[in-house]
Amino acid sequence: MNPLLEFHRNQTRRQFFGDTGIRLGGLALAALGAGKLNAAAGTPPVARVHPPLPGFPHFAPKAKRLIYLHMNGAPSQLDLWDHKPKLQEYFDKDLPDSVRNGQRITTMTSGQSRFPVAPTMFKFHQAGQSGRWISELLPHTARVVDELAVLKSVQTNAINHDPACTFVMTGSEVPGKASLGSWLAYGLGSENNELPAFVVLTPNWSSKADAQALFTRMWSSGFLPTRYTGVALRSIGDPVLYIDNPPGVSREDRRGLLDALNRLNARTHERWGDPETLTRIAQYEMAFRMQSSVPDLVDFSGESKATIDLYGEDVKKPGTFAASTLLARRLVERGVRCVQILHRGWDQHGNLPSEIRAQCKDIDQASAALIHDLKARGLLEDTLVIWGGEFGRTVYSQGRLTRTDYGRDHHPRNFCMWMAGGGIKGGISYGETDDFSYNVVENPVHINDLNATILQCMGVDHRRFTFKSQGLDQRLTGVEESHPIQALLA
Repeated sequence: MNPLLEFHRNQTRRQFFGDTGIRLGGLALAALGAGKLNAAAGTPPVARVHPPLPGFPHFAPKAKRLIYLHMNGAPSQLDLWDHKPKLQEYFDKDLPDSVRNGQRITTMTSGQSRFPVAPTMFKFHQAGQSGRWISELLPHTARVVDELAVLKSVQTNAINHDPACTFVMTGSEVPGKASLGSWLAYGLGSENNELPAFVVLTPNWSSKADAQALFTRMWSSGFLPTRYTGVALRSIGDPVLYIDNPPGVSREDRRGLLDALNRLNARTHERWGDPETLTRIAQYEMAFRMQSSVPDLVDFSGESKATIDLYGEDVKKPGTFAASTLLARRLVERGVRCVQILHRGWDQHGNLPSEIRAQCKDIDQASAALIHDLKARGLLEDTLVIWGGEFGRTVYSQGRLTRTDYGRDHHPRNFCMWMAGGGIKGGISYGETDDFSYNVVENPVHINDLNATILQCMGVDHRRFTFKSQGLDQRLTGVEESHPIQALLA
C-alpha cells in the first residue's frame, strides 16, 4: 500500500481546503484548552466550548433557550383543551361521513362496523383573565393559562407514532435528519462550558397502558456533526454512566490521560481530516467537565422549601416528571441551550379516562410550576417553553363505549399544543376546529410552521439556516413553504 496515495484517496474536500487555510483541529484544541490556560494565568476564561456559528443569531432573539415538554403517545385534545360541549348530544351516534370525508384511519379502527362519537366525560371550565376553556384534569395548568398561547389547530402528515414523532422532532418523517435541539446547539451554541448544549430527560410515567418506545433519532444530530446530538441523562441512578473515576484514579490522572489522548486524536485529524475526530476530542473533554458539573446539577438540597412545594411531592422522587422539570430549570439557568423532556404513556386506545387521569397527575402541577418558577426568577421572558404530542385523538371511540369508558385512535388532522415564554403572547388561542374536533376550520398550523416560529423566537431565520447534506441545503423546516406564525409573536 502506498501511504501517500491512500492519504489523498481518503482526503475530504473540507480537509483539502483546510490544508490551504486555517486548521480546524488547531482551532478546536485551542478552544478546549483556553479555559485551562486562562485559569492558570489568573484571568477568567473567554473561549466557549459551544460557540455559535458566525453571524448567529440572525437578529435579536426573544428567547435564549428552549424547554420542550413532549407527551409521547399523543394526548387527547378532546379531553384536555378542545372544548366541544355540543358533542354530548351525539353520544354513541355515528360520526357523519361528511365530517370524516373519506380521510384515512388506522388499521386499529378501520375494521370497526361503526364509528360512535365519544364526548369527553370530563368537565371544562374557563380560567384566567383570558377565559381559556380547560379540562378539570389540569387544575394547576389552569392557574397559568394567561401565560400560554394555546394552538388548537396543529396538523401533521403522519398517522403512526414512529414517523409522527420523527416529524415533530426533526421536521421530516424520513429518519436521518437533525433534531430541533441539535439544530439549535449547532447554530446557537451554549453559554455553559461544563454541560452539553442539548440535554434530554426521559422520566417515568404512571399510566398502565403500553408505552410507545423512544428512539434516539428524536434527539439525534442526523447529518450534523455528532457532537450536537442530545445527551440523555438517566432518570435513575447516576445521571451519566461511569461519570466517576475508577478507584485509585485521581482527577489529575484522568486529565493527563485525556491530554495524551487528545494529542493522538489531533494527529489523526491532521492526517485524515475526519471532522468526527474533532467530535471525539470535544466529547472526551465534555465528559471530563461533567464529572464536576453534573453532581451539583442534580443536587436539589439547595432548593428552597417553597420551590419544592411548588413542584409537589413527586419532585423528591428521582425519575419523575416533576424532578425532570426542576432539573430542566436548573439546566437552562446554567446556560444550556435546549432541554427536551419526553414523557411516555399517552397512547390511550382504550380505557382512556383512567389512563389520562394518571398521566395528567404526573405532569399538571410540574408543568405549571415550571412556568411559575421561570417567571419568578426572571427567566420566562427569554425561555421558550413548549408542550404537546405528535398528533391528536379521534372523536369516535375505539372499542367499548360508555359514558365513563372509551378509547380513541390516532388523529393527525388536528391537535393542541401550547407555547409560553420568550417571544410568545400569553393568554391567547390560535386556530379553530369543527364541532367534532376532526377538521381545522380556521388558521391551520403545520409542524414546520411551528418549527419556523420556534426559530424566529430564538433569533434565527429558518430560510437561511441550512446545512449541506446529500447534495441539498437541508433545513429544519423542510423544502416546502413554511412561515412563522406572526399572531403568536409578542
